[in-house]
Amino acid sequence: MTVDIRVIRAGQMYRYYLRETVVGDGRRPARTPLRAAQEQAGVPVGRWMGRGLAALGLAPGEEVTEAQLRNLFGERGRHPYADRIEADRLTAGASPAEAYRAGALGRRVTVTGVDFVFRPQPSIHLLWAFGDEETRLVIEAAHERAIVRVLEWIEDEAAVIRYGTDGNYRVRPPGGLVAARFRHYEARSGRPLLHDHVLLSVKGQRLDGKWGSIHTTALHENTVAASALYNELVAAEVCEELGLATEPRTVTDGRRPVMEIAGVPHGLIRWTSRRSDQIASCLSELEHEYVTAVDDDGEPRFLPVVSERARTKLNQIAARKTRPPKKGKARSLAQLRADWKASAIRTSGVPADVISSLLEYARAAAAAIRARVAAAVDIALAAVDVTATVFVMNNGGRFHRRHLLAEARRHLALVLRGHRRDPGLDDQIVATAITAHCLDISEPTTVRGLEAGYRLYTARWALSDLPARRRPPAAPDPGERRSPSDSGEPPAPRPPGQDAGEWEVPRIPLQYDRAVLAGAVVREQLRTTTATAVRGRAYDVVAHQQAAMPEQLLAPEPADPEHDDQEDKPGRREALDLAALRALRDSRTDVEALDLTAERLRHLQDAFTAAADRAHTTMGRYAPRDDAELPHPVHGDDQQAHRPQEPGPHRGRETGH
Repeated sequence: MTVDIRVIRAGQMYRYYLRETVVGDGRRPARTPLRAAQEQAGVPVGRWMGRGLAALGLAPGEEVTEAQLRNLFGERGRHPYADRIEADRLTAGASPAEAYRAGALGRRVTVTGVDFVFRPQPSIHLLWAFGDEETRLVIEAAHERAIVRVLEWIEDEAAVIRYGTDGNYRVRPPGGLVAARFRHYEARSGRPLLHDHVLLSVKGQRLDGKWGSIHTTALHENTVAASALYNELVAAEVCEELGLATEPRTVTDGRRPVMEIAGVPHGLIRWTSRRSDQIASCLSELEHEYVTAVDDDGEPRFLPVVSERARTKLNQIAARKTRPPKKGKARSLAQLRADWKASAIRTSGVPADVISSLLEYARAAAAAIRARVAAAVDIALAAVDVTATVFVMNNGGRFHRRHLLAEARRHLALVLRGHRRDPGLDDQIVATAITAHCLDISEPTTVRGLEAGYRLYTARWALSDLPARRRPPAAPDPGERRSPSDSGEPPAPRPPGQDAGEWEVPRIPLQYDRAVLAGAVVREQLRTTTATAVRGRAYDVVAHQQAAMPEQLLAPEPADPEHDDQEDKPGRREALDLAALRALRDSRTDVEALDLTAERLRHLQDAFTAAADRAHTTMGRYAPRDDAELPHPVHGDDQQAHRPQEPGPHRGRETGH
């Protein structure tokens, strides 16, 4: 995820931002003015952005001053010009209390804002670091425009102001939001890392003119969708302007591929990830401590297997433990780029001519990709893949619209390979997924539960044939370890004399592989049972997939009546008629990088057939009326009117995606 979020609190947290973040993550000398400190650090000044600036007397692109930052983020949410407003009121004869209230934006708050960190993919900021001046300006412009577009989406779709009893009532900030953007050029490791800190104020104005507080939980919930939108916009503009293309690359086995600029060597990306190597080494030791930790009675403190949630928490701890100190002497961007290039030539292992001509290599790779990959978006198949992925990757199979939206944007980035898309295409995919493949199981007990963004969905079909995660026993033997290959059976104890990292820590398998297989199974089932029709642009699904299907998975030709007595060739198994899996190896769509063999697909088809009765029983509990058997289009502005056919038994807290 390339968009991170962190809460800003008045007090010590704000002072940290004022001392270090606003000056390029350096150390701001005491009693040094903000503008002078930024010049010494070699970073540009902060700039205001957001549609809410007009209500505060500010303009987009205006320089951020220290007094404005202190009032808005350090003084618990006051007007950026609170000092001037208070002085004017005192001059007019108002009391100190009245003058102070005049400079306030509603109630005082402890959480004064959130820090969004936007950074492009490594291959993009490598082109920014090693390319010529024109390439640098193109990438920076794409980066800035993507940030503006994401902030507009947050203002229109994600941000809400809570008011009323217990904050049950929510309204979009009609005037928009206010944010201060600060540009950084390098990571703590000294490697190139173009990124911006966007300090978003939680203060927003309602229609009645009163100032309220933005609900930060809603911002956290939509961070993944915001990150997917930012990645897609940056990659599309960079590729269109520079003649490039993207390709999926697997960084971690079992996780979704990452879209990078084609032609940028992976060794060069590894050169920028020195911090990642340090974190991975520390993480291995922490995982060993986690699975071997016992309390005073000798009982295991945690599960003797590392779950995905535990892995995430341990990764955060490893990042903090290996965090290097702040950078030393400030250098200009031109000097930084020259030093980065020299360092990469010496230490990355990539030939110097490749680094010096990185843009030309990327353009050559893009030409090859665009010659063989047709960037066509099939809304019907996209809806199936998005629903299956979200259904599997959310424990319990319950999810919200924001989960579908984030996955739809990832799907588009995977399919389009750097091409621009029509606005609203992600919403069309989500609407099709909700209409055709999702079942509304919301049982709202509050006003919040009636909102379209908080309605709860599950898939209309069952995936009981997929291998489920096997949980470890409640009271395992602390002297034994689980085998990574079979998490249900305790393996032999760790051999003596081996340190942490010399034996494989048992981990619960990641869910993305299961999600990919789920999409394959569902596409095949839907192809054989329903006719596919979507709003907008229609596609011949079978013909489109037939063009991209590997020969070894194509269905056999019809038998010749004159030669139907001939025996089958020995050793040749029956070919598969999986027309909905025509985008596998050498694909034209979204699964080009996946390795799904015919044997695995046969297993999935057999398993799906065996589970058909169970799926039918599950569907029976949510059987719609006769006049509602065919899916009806759901419009983007019509989501709140979407209601379940019948209330379902699915309850429980929502799960993260």
